[in-house]
Amino acid sequence: MTALNARLQQLVQVLLMGFLGGMVLLTFTDVIGRRLFNTPVFGAHDITEHLMAVIVFSGLPLLTARRAHLSIDLFDSWLLRPQWRVWHYIVNGLIASVLGLIAFEFAVSVGEAESMREVSQALGIPRAWMYAYLSLTSGLAAVAALTAGLPVAHSTESDL
Repeated sequence: MTALNARLQQLVQVLLMGFLGGMVLLTFTDVIGRRLFNTPVFGAHDITEHLMAVIVFSGLPLLTARRAHLSIDLFDSWLLRPQWRVWHYIVNGLIASVLGLIAFEFAVSVGEAESMREVSQALGIPRAWMYAYLSLTSGLAAVAALTAGLPVAHSTESDL
């Protein structure tokens, strides 16, 4: 990993933490305002919805590049043998294909959202830019799946 790549990943991580903290603060403020003052934060649902999508899809390429998706290591001692190397490349290709399909579907949604002028319910935020961002990050995750390399065995407590 290059120094620029590491810095970029750190920047994305810090931004994601900020977005998540902002979403928590917004939700807290909305609940307090709703319960104590009978005045919810206007548009909190729209903002939370958009922040959730940004958080999930911004982290997707990072997660994919680090091979950090949820996995079950039940058969690792068997599947991590050198003779299964081709299998892992096939799986990486399948993951990249699925992520590429997701990126394509979001790209199609951009045009549909623009043609019907789709906006969020309360604040009227245009949805096309969000779909474009989700398409971009899904495409980056697809590329990351192809370049992630082969899995490595994880250490367990018995290995320590």
